[in-house]
Amino acid sequence: MFLGGLIESYKKADRIEEALGVMGTAFAVIDKGRFYEAELFRHKGELLTMRNPSNIEEVKQSFRSAIEVAQHQSAKAWELRATMSLARLLDKQGNRDEARTMLSDIYGWFTEGFDTADLKDAKALLEELAD
Repeated sequence: MFLGGLIESYKKADRIEEALGVMGTAFAVIDKGRFYEAELFRHKGELLTMRNPSNIEEVKQSFRSAIEVAQHQSAKAWELRATMSLARLLDKQGNRDEARTMLSDIYGWFTEGFDTADLKDAKALLEELAD
């Protein structure tokens, strides 16, 4: 989790190579099935996008891995974040309907917490995808 915070800091500072280096370390030390694994895959997808936006398939795979891990762990918050990342990518590719459907499905699961940053972001993205 601490390495995830360092990755996020490097990402915000646009220090992609350093972030990816820490990402490798994080994956090496994390036990499979640990709660932060999904978030690491999501970060990886975002970093790969920042480094090389044309590497779409690897980015998609990272986001899908994040979603799969989150679903396996019933970690809905991580699943929501990863789904938002994938939905943004799909929207940029012109797959707005797929993005909206996918995000709507996970957003609809929540019954509370709509004042949290993630759910506010998801709602705003859904509204954006509906236009």
